[in-house]
Amino acid sequence: METKVTDINILFPVLNERLRLEKGIEKTVAYAKEHLTVPYRITILDNGSEDETPEIGKRLAEKYPEVSYVRVGERGVGVAFRKGIALNECSLVGYMDIDLSTDIKHLGQAVELFQQDETLEYVNGSRFSKASDTKGRKWYRKITSMGLVFLLKAGFHMKATDAVCGFTFLRKEAAEKLVSVCGDDNGWFYTIEFLLRAERMGMRIYDMPVEWQEDYNTTVKMWKTIKNYLIQMRRLHREFRLEEKRK
Repeated sequence: METKVTDINILFPVLNERLRLEKGIEKTVAYAKEHLTVPYRITILDNGSEDETPEIGKRLAEKYPEVSYVRVGERGVGVAFRKGIALNECSLVGYMDIDLSTDIKHLGQAVELFQQDETLEYVNGSRFSKASDTKGRKWYRKITSMGLVFLLKAGFHMKATDAVCGFTFLRKEAAEKLVSVCGDDNGWFYTIEFLLRAERMGMRIYDMPVEWQEDYNTTVKMWKTIKNYLIQMRRLHREFRLEEKRK
């Protein structure tokens, strides 16, 4: 397996992000030009936006040769993540939230981690690591996030301290391997299954402490997302039991 880090593809799944897309991409390009030690690609994955997001995304792709705009046929972070991995040609690939809630400095740190450790396959950002620093987190969102972590640890023996920080990067081969075994959920749970299956497969994962700032203008529908999490956890638990029986 190729372990040398030659370049990185930063995926940004977006839906109706006219207020944040340009700022997020401009800030990422500025950071990447100054701080990244390898060539980079930035891929905007539009999940069917109905506002000015497509026009802004296309304009950014014309402005910056490193930026690509892709219109994804279905809605959901999961389907966007799969599409981005399918199109990816870089040695590292992963996604960040366009609001850059996770401090962008961690992008350079992730690249360095992969460069320094050839056995590392997966970097998982965590808001709940002891060394993490989170700001502005609303109490009810913190409770629901910690509740999710508790359920994942209780039901799936998850080792990571967070599953939906919005900052995940992998080596190309690891990402493609996980796509081949994960389900087809289109929502946020797909990224959770990605992590759980990576742990189950024995991948070398670094649970990375991050500085994280709550974005109060998030477009994520919390209660709808939680309902989907519970449905998908039940489905995945059944699948894992069946897989154990087949061994």
